[in-house]
Amino acid sequence: MRPLIASIRLDHFRHNYLLARQQHGGRALAVVKANAYGHGAVRCAQAVADVADGFAVACLEEALQLRAGGIAGPILLLEGVFEAAELAEVQAHGLWLVVQNREQLDMLLATPAEHPYRVWLKMDSGMHRAGFFPADYAAAYQRLAASGKADAIVKMTHFARADEPGCDATALQLAAFDAAVAGLPGDCSVANSAGIMIHPPAHRDWGRPGIMLYGSTPLPDGHAANVGLKPVMRLASRVFGVRELSAGEPVGYGASFVTTRPTRVGLIAGGYADGYPRLASTGSPVAVDGQHSRIIGRVSMDMITIDLTDLPQAGIGSEVELWGEQISVNAVAAHAGTISYELLCNVKRAHLQYLD
Repeated sequence: MRPLIASIRLDHFRHNYLLARQQHGGRALAVVKANAYGHGAVRCAQAVADVADGFAVACLEEALQLRAGGIAGPILLLEGVFEAAELAEVQAHGLWLVVQNREQLDMLLATPAEHPYRVWLKMDSGMHRAGFFPADYAAAYQRLAASGKADAIVKMTHFARADEPGCDATALQLAAFDAAVAGLPGDCSVANSAGIMIHPPAHRDWGRPGIMLYGSTPLPDGHAANVGLKPVMRLASRVFGVRELSAGEPVGYGASFVTTRPTRVGLIAGGYADGYPRLASTGSPVAVDGQHSRIIGRVSMDMITIDLTDLPQAGIGSEVELWGEQISVNAVAAHAGTISYELLCNVKRAHLQYLD
């Protein structure tokens, strides 16, 4: 089979969850939306099912996959429901749901329910994507509380710039949130991964760690190992072709790279159709049999060319780590002008190998 392997360290996922919860204090929902950021939601959730306070997914279908996989703990729908018919499934499977606008609140209040819901009522404290404005929040809360449709209401918001150390936007959002929820009973949840890592005032009753569970940090220039996180995914392939070129020869599409010396070029299985970013072309780091090297030329749909010139022992069959223990996914993302979330979520066609 094609030798592109995404090895998933479930013990590292468990380590990162426990670390995130310890750093935050209180309880923490493991965010496993988008198939656990490309790592496999069911397997990741199973790895922490005995210790996790609950899970968070984007939508109903993701929650049902977890229930089908034997996950019995709380599962929060971060986007809430999209139509009233979904509320029956929420009730049947004991799911928690976010309510983030008047339409969702009206839908919930107008739909008969056998049991009260666990509702996370979202505030737009400054991100301006979803949630009730601070001036409208208390009224929405009181409407929900008076309806008897909620057995508990968790007050929540989401940060827009928590991953920018030194930016005052997070403090301003937190102040707006606190002012609007003053006097309203119930738990609070405001901290995402960046909030957990660098904003202690945001540590409340419930944390919502996401990217940090997978061993990556949302912080600029921050390697996950610096804060005790361990990479969960190791994406690796093998060299299946070697070519000797003299100086002045182009490599790959568009001749974007031209050799400046005699060069050994290694060809590996993997490309942008597998989720490796096309923009991470010449210069993006790789590790060949444990030795650092780089990509040369453009990333193709199915293949990548790398520099073997200074690695005389490397050749056909050599293992190439694209990211993982030696090559930080953050470093690859930075080279491609994107974020690690996108790289991890985009992995496909690779053979997933779970390591407990």
